[in-house]
Amino acid sequence: MHIYKKACPLLIIIAAVILLVNIVFIIWQVNLAFFSAILAFISVFLYVFILAFFRIPNRSFVTDETVIYSPADGKIVANEEVFEDEYLKTACKKVSIFMSVFNVHQNRIPVSGKVVYSKHHPGKYLVAWNPKSSLKNERVTVVIETLKGELILIRQIAGIVARRIICNVQEGDRVKQGDELGFIMFGSRVDVFLPQEAQIKVILDDKVKANKHMIAEMG
Repeated sequence: MHIYKKACPLLIIIAAVILLVNIVFIIWQVNLAFFSAILAFISVFLYVFILAFFRIPNRSFVTDETVIYSPADGKIVANEEVFEDEYLKTACKKVSIFMSVFNVHQNRIPVSGKVVYSKHHPGKYLVAWNPKSSLKNERVTVVIETLKGELILIRQIAGIVARRIICNVQEGDRVKQGDELGFIMFGSRVDVFLPQEAQIKVILDDKVKANKHMIAEMG
């Protein structure tokens, strides 16, 4: 277990602000040691809670090019057939994973291949389980062409709390199953669009973990 490196500047700022608030309160309320102690306890609890958002577990997995692993930790909130009209322009099977504030927020590459499309879209911040969030919220769309020529689209979606999406890949990159895709600050949702021939292995409300549970198998 370790902490997401890119979160360190933010964590330092948060720690400094919390420390400053405590110092000011102690100076202002010199005779209220009890309340100062309560504030200190709440501050430590809050910081540990925030720190947990950026935890990265040590997790091993077996590489398998016939398997599509979950790109995120969370709960399956959609498993349906849809028409993907941003890049694929065809009917697909879509699996959506909702990441709560208690889940690990790092996203992983679900399949090896080449990144053929990557685009950031500004947008709204609807609740992540709203079906319209996939098209209206701020989001990053990545398409990976597998070693067998299949196209897998992964969409990182911001939510009502999540206000920053980090995506570490760009067009032309060669990626490996299990590599880091990116990070969504404070949770949200990840959609995966798969070819029609994919065999979905999850159902609604299933709990999945990135690179530990497969969401589909390819023929």
